[in-house]
Amino acid sequence: MTEAPRPGDDVRRTHRAEPIDPDVEVVQPAPAEHRWRGQGAPVAMVALGGGLGSAARYGAGRLWPTEPAAFPWTTLLVNVVGCAAIGVLMVLITEARTAHRLVRPFLGAGVLGGFTTFSAYAVDVQRLVAEEDRAAAGVAYLVLTPVAALAAVWAAQAVTRRAVWGPSAGATAEGEGDA
Repeated sequence: MTEAPRPGDDVRRTHRAEPIDPDVEVVQPAPAEHRWRGQGAPVAMVALGGGLGSAARYGAGRLWPTEPAAFPWTTLLVNVVGCAAIGVLMVLITEARTAHRLVRPFLGAGVLGGFTTFSAYAVDVQRLVAEEDRAAAGVAYLVLTPVAALAAVWAAQAVTRRAVWGPSAGATAEGEGDA
């Protein structure tokens, strides 16, 4: 019986391991040089899109600056707008058209992932509650952001479906799975 290859072994030189169950074929791991093949372009698109999305978020902060002790309206607005854009994007690239394989990593994970800022949301909640002793504002912000973001995604996808397929699109989508 031969042993399964260990990390760092050259799998081209090792013998195939015998399966415990002779009816099951043991699949050898891909050689290290092939693991990243095909992943370079999506990773580059996420990085490029993330840079663009982050720059857009920074621009939003410059256009509508929030005073240090003020309620973080700009961050809330950025997250809601970004989530609405995600709702539109997902309908367009998954239901309306077949998109190129790099569109989703670039726009979804990259641009919109870089634009929305739920890490700043968490820091703002911590600032409101712990540093400024404004627990009511912090809790309101804590609840308002995810509720508004999810509502934005839902509304944006419903409006997009209606725009693409007409008024019956919403009824069809809501009735899916009903027997």
